[in-house]
Amino acid sequence: MRNVNEETTDRRELLARAARAGVVLPVLGLTAAPARPQDGGADDPPFRISLAQWSLHRMLRSGRLDPLDFPGFAREEFGIDAVEYVNQFFADRAGDFAWLGELRRRADAHGVRSLLIMVDGEGSLGDADDERRRRAVENHFKWIAAAAFLGGHAIRVNAHGLGARDAIAARAADSLARLARMGDDYDVDVLVENHGGPSSDGAWLAETLSRAAHPRVGALPDFGNFHVGNGEWYDRYRGVGELMPFARAVSAKSHAFDAAGEETRTDYRRMMRIVLDAGYRGHVGIEYEGDELSEVEGIRATQRLLERVRAERRG
Repeated sequence: MRNVNEETTDRRELLARAARAGVVLPVLGLTAAPARPQDGGADDPPFRISLAQWSLHRMLRSGRLDPLDFPGFAREEFGIDAVEYVNQFFADRAGDFAWLGELRRRADAHGVRSLLIMVDGEGSLGDADDERRRRAVENHFKWIAAAAFLGGHAIRVNAHGLGARDAIAARAADSLARLARMGDDYDVDVLVENHGGPSSDGAWLAETLSRAAHPRVGALPDFGNFHVGNGEWYDRYRGVGELMPFARAVSAKSHAFDAAGEETRTDYRRMMRIVLDAGYRGHVGIEYEGDELSEVEGIRATQRLLERVRAERRG
């Protein structure tokens, strides 16, 4: 892995590229830090609802929805004022501060907060090969800068790798700590989602986050991503419970609904009780992934269910 001086050079290069584009990154102290999940007063709702960009992946991939229009679509179509981006839909734009500036301007124009960027396809943070792992860590640096520029509080990463589970955990924890030190300069947290393999084992991921031993390293528990491999599933309620002490974002995964509007794979009332009893008061992101309903209708069904659960908690 590279030393601190080399990582500092990467930071300076990101700042220089931003300056050449005529913009100023939040690291320079000119943009207020976004609210963290624990922020809020006694009169605030138990949780707020946001929209994950993945919920519209078919529309985005087909070209029916431009990634720049996503924040406005969230506000105008659903009345949602906070979003989570997915880097797959603008993978070549991480260092394009002119494009990111347009995205931010459109979000601001609609009164939409950009909460975080979900990062995939940048290499395995638990890779057994030191050189590949170094590149994976460095590949994530640009997304930390992009998240900060958009006003976000975090990036979401994966803790993937091959080999013995304990060895993957040790390597991933080291990578997460390196990313978190980069995040210190930008006021951006590094969150890990349960996202397949060992990371879908709640106890394993909680231990990995603890081993990273950095206050910026946290979790983004997903209601549904608990397939640990070979047809085996980890208990989703147990897993979310194990990850909530680290949570700074939550993903409300949905696939299908019954006639009463209840999600058929996850008991949302039970799950949200786990989330809220842990003291979480941040955004819960809609992540519709089903195919029985259109993406728009699936988002609406998830939103209605979350709103019902929220009303019951407030009552």
